[in-house]
Amino acid sequence: MSDTTLDSTPQPALDLSQDAPALTAALVDFPSVSGTEKPLADAIEQALRTLPHLRVDRHGNNVVARTELGRAERVVLAGHIDTVPIADNVPSRLDGDGVLWGCGTSDMKSGVAVQLRIAATVPEPNRDLTFVFYDNEEVAAHLNGLGHVADAHPDWLTGDFAVLLEPSDAEVEGGCQGTLRVHLRLQGERAHSARSWMGSNAIHAAAPVLARLAAYEPRRPVIDGLEYHEGLNAVGIEGGVATNVIPDECTVVVNYRYAPDRSMAEAEAHVREVFADCGVTEFVVADHTGGALPGLSHPAAAAFMAAVGGRARPKFGWTDVSRFSALGVPAVNYGPGDPLVAHKRDERVAVERITHCERRLYDWLTA
Repeated sequence: MSDTTLDSTPQPALDLSQDAPALTAALVDFPSVSGTEKPLADAIEQALRTLPHLRVDRHGNNVVARTELGRAERVVLAGHIDTVPIADNVPSRLDGDGVLWGCGTSDMKSGVAVQLRIAATVPEPNRDLTFVFYDNEEVAAHLNGLGHVADAHPDWLTGDFAVLLEPSDAEVEGGCQGTLRVHLRLQGERAHSARSWMGSNAIHAAAPVLARLAAYEPRRPVIDGLEYHEGLNAVGIEGGVATNVIPDECTVVVNYRYAPDRSMAEAEAHVREVFADCGVTEFVVADHTGGALPGLSHPAAAAFMAAVGGRARPKFGWTDVSRFSALGVPAVNYGPGDPLVAHKRDERVAVERITHCERRLYDWLTA
């Protein structure tokens, strides 16, 4: 049953008989900037409810549809339906070179279109399927719809393997990195800049922190055959009171992107150790989200790789595969979009990539 009552306001219908590129264009032309996804969630729910082989549930603006065929395995196909703010790049535009342009083409309405096509065209898959369409991925983590579904209905996300159709340029990207952001605060003593020796410059005190960062050699661990490349970098610095005052405080913001073989506690301990003798007076964790192991050793993952072909790559960055990992579901990223053009004004996707991903998933789920 749905957690919400369907809005009686007529909404544009989604035609799931369209091919995946045309459906991508229709989704792009259906604006859904984070926080405004309800009309699109309504349209997705209505379209899925016309498919008799699916059970459809809804929580907020998150729609989950499932087959219930009693197969030996269950696979989850998931994607977010929101986009970053539109940058004069809607409606969509298809050029003569087979490239579709527009907000969300890459991240990740082309992936959502593939999900919808599989839902419509594979009524009797060789594995039971769960389709998850969720909101608010592009904004603060506490708003993330997949997280809300996991909290309220974890059973809706049960599976043996998950594929997140995030942009990966039609290549499998295993797991994801964890990300830790900390504020390193250094103290000094104010004084008039004409008599600087009467104080202690907190910005100067940041020098050991910056030197440690410049000399840092990141790990490159190999996990499930994938080499992850960590990074520890200053991403911000703040200090200073006035141009005639010696500053008494400076904050260096550091971001640690770490491989998924480290736990969150281990990652934080490592960063504390790196700066232990740098004069830091306060270590404040501003944001922290753990990574996800690739899970490529799982039999379902092996079958997936055999079906889609190519070689798996490590995921540099964080995605919601981490949430599936936390639920005990191994997951990979695999979608038609190019991550290098996501969020850009000239965001785009090659039509060939969309049809390629759909064909590979169809073959995997019907072979």
